[in-house]
Amino acid sequence: MPIAVDIDVMLARRKMSVGELAERVGITPANLAVLKNGRARAVRFTTLAALCEVLQCQPGDLLRWETEETEETGGAEAEGAGGAEAEGVGGVVGG
Repeated sequence: MPIAVDIDVMLARRKMSVGELAERVGITPANLAVLKNGRARAVRFTTLAALCEVLQCQPGDLLRWETEETEETGGAEAEGAGGAEAEGVGGVVGG
């Protein structure tokens, strides 16, 4: 998928753990991992807004578009693209 997720970058900048972020946002650590690793098919705007509020950032700090060519040459990043879905209908993260 040409959308890359940079939650790990923001977590590092904020010196925050995945568990702490999940708790503060109100989603399970498993669902946050699915989103963070780029395996989610969708994310609810309420979840995105909560992530931005907790991390004090803009949606563009968490999500970016990459060309298909970049993804294909990305090696290991592209390999995990078809993995597990998040809980809920159609792999939507959040609730």
